[in-house]
Amino acid sequence: MSTHATHDPPVVLLAAGGTGGHLFPAEALAAALGRRGIVVDLATDERAERYGMTFPARRIHIVTSATVRGRDPVSLARTAALLGFGTLQALRLLGRVAPSAVVGFGGYPTVPPVLAATLRKIPTLIHEQNAVMGRANRLLAGRVKAIATSFAGVLDREPGLAAKATRTGNPVRPAVIAAATASYAVPQPGGPIHLVVFGGSQGARVMSDIVPPAIERLDPHLQSRLSVVQQAREEDVGRVKDIYARAKVAAEVAPFFTDLPARIAAGHLIVARSGASTVAELAAIGRPAILVPLPHALDQDQSANAGVLETAGAAMRLRQDDFTPARLAAEISALASAPEKLVAMAAAARSQGAIDAAERLADLVVATIERKAR
Repeated sequence: MSTHATHDPPVVLLAAGGTGGHLFPAEALAAALGRRGIVVDLATDERAERYGMTFPARRIHIVTSATVRGRDPVSLARTAALLGFGTLQALRLLGRVAPSAVVGFGGYPTVPPVLAATLRKIPTLIHEQNAVMGRANRLLAGRVKAIATSFAGVLDREPGLAAKATRTGNPVRPAVIAAATASYAVPQPGGPIHLVVFGGSQGARVMSDIVPPAIERLDPHLQSRLSVVQQAREEDVGRVKDIYARAKVAAEVAPFFTDLPARIAAGHLIVARSGASTVAELAAIGRPAILVPLPHALDQDQSANAGVLETAGAAMRLRQDDFTPARLAAEISALASAPEKLVAMAAAARSQGAIDAAERLADLVVATIERKAR
């Protein structure tokens, strides 16, 4: 691929909000582009500095941005001013880096670099991780050259945007690809059942409030078969452990598991939120789940994500209002007594996965650069 007059390798600037849901797929794309000899830089916000030692980028650039937190005139003016200042920063950054393309992964830190790239006539793409388009990506969608989606049909009702959309899937980390090689281990009659519980990168209070009391309600014979891995906030770890100890249920409880993909692969049933990365990883690895979307989200993205797996027969979607100890205990009991249903859910989840999503997205980036070169 020749995109410069010199023989220097092309540079692609990735722009992503500083959370795992945006940075994990960007990290996977960076690795895929690196294997093709393309240099990657990252533009993000200060929250992502904790990734600075591990993100596979030549350089990480912090660009000013702001999230819309209020609709009053003062809040909107402040957000517009910060995004405008960030766009000026990004214009200068693009002049120094001279990327062949800019790829946005959502979150408001995406806006200044991608907007600046459109002003400089640099090829631009955005990747939407969720089953509904987020506000930052929607702001940019009409301006960019190409749109990549994780799910089919995200833009079916908008023909103008659908015409430049390609379903690539949601790129997953190498640890997830490795975990996906493990086949689903069918629960045996009277044998152990491995339950994995988490609520996103920071854990979720609701999981600590609901899951342990649900386990306490189970029949003692089923309790004796259970082995639980649960992510909990630091302040909740003690009380969660105490409930499992009282129920005589084997449990490992911690604020964070660095090997979570491997633990998901070892699970018979997952109880989790339904953020984009979680859903992508469950599908790639192929594990049945009970999903509890984050309520009150403006875009209802987690509900839409969970709905994709629910429609495929891979997951059960429970509204948080319905996520009670009694309801969860009933669902776990029913699934534990029907291993054939768990097997079918695991297969359905696997059918929705896209292990090669990073390579598909890299193909789209290269094709967009080459169209500009022609």
